[in-house]
Amino acid sequence: MGIFGRSEERRGQRIREMYERHKRIHEMLKEHAADILDSDNFKSTKRHIQHGSMTVYRHSMDVARYSLLLNKKLGLRCDMHDLIRGALLHDYFLYDWHDKAYLTQRKRLHGFRHPGIALGNAENEYELNRRQREIIKKHMWPLTVVPPVCREAWVVTAADKYCSLMETVGLHRGHGAKAS
Repeated sequence: MGIFGRSEERRGQRIREMYERHKRIHEMLKEHAADILDSDNFKSTKRHIQHGSMTVYRHSMDVARYSLLLNKKLGLRCDMHDLIRGALLHDYFLYDWHDKAYLTQRKRLHGFRHPGIALGNAENEYELNRRQREIIKKHMWPLTVVPPVCREAWVVTAADKYCSLMETVGLHRGHGAKAS
């Protein structure tokens, strides 16, 4: 086998490994958050843009995925249930923050206010524990002046910052808002 044959074989192996990793992550999301993924309100986030052309839905899914990858890579031993649920619900504000005509003056300070709004919406729909509330409430640190205190909140905060940066500079692209 020549050089190109081995290169193609390694490339194929990497693609198979990536597929298996995505499959495992999808299974974990379903195991820990099927109720969230199946909810009409969560699905409605497909209609709102987060950063660039990325929807809030896709952003939240990416933050959950990167949180899981970061936790594994750093060996942090986060609680998977809380990490996944907090990551999926961290931007559960359920409005289009780009629509200035729709937003009240209070909501115009979106970066500062949306963690509290997301937490209120999530508490109305799901039973949350202390750690999940912490993740949602403090994911915008340092804008939310008090820093996170649990590992899971730090991981989601880091994953959110990474995903937001990649979306804003156009390296992670969505497909725009879609009807559910």
